[in-house]
Amino acid sequence: MKSIESALKNNTIGLYYGNRALLPFSCCLLKVIIDDEIIMDFSSSSKAINVNIYDDYTEIYFKQFKNLKDVVSQYESIKIIAVDKDKDIFDFDNHIKLAIGIEDEHKLKIEKTDEDILFIE
Repeated sequence: MKSIESALKNNTIGLYYGNRALLPFSCCLLKVIIDDEIIMDFSSSSKAINVNIYDDYTEIYFKQFKNLKDVVSQYESIKIIAVDKDKDIFDFDNHIKLAIGIEDEHKLKIEKTDEDILFIE
C-alpha cells in the first residue's frame, strides 16, 4: 500500500481525466474543497463526489463538474484533508492537508500545505 508521505517524498504525480482524479496513494478523505464547494459527505449517495480506495491509489469522481481543468485554474488548487488508509483517523497527527494542482497532460501536482494555508475547519 502506498502512503501519502511516500508519494510526497518521491514527488509522485497524480492524474486526472475529465472529472476523475487519481491520487497515487490509498487514503481516507475527511474534507475536500474545490471551487466554492466544501465536501464532507463521501457516502455512496453523495451528489458531489464518488470515492474509490484501492491498494495503490485513490480514485475521486467530482460529479458536479465535467472537467477539472475548467474548474481549477493554474492559480488555484483542490484542497484535501486525508489520512493514510492504514492509519488512525481519530488521531489528528495523522491528518494531512494537501493541495492538488491541475497541470498539463493530465497531471496532478500534489503538495503538502503549510499550516498558514487557509483551510476552513
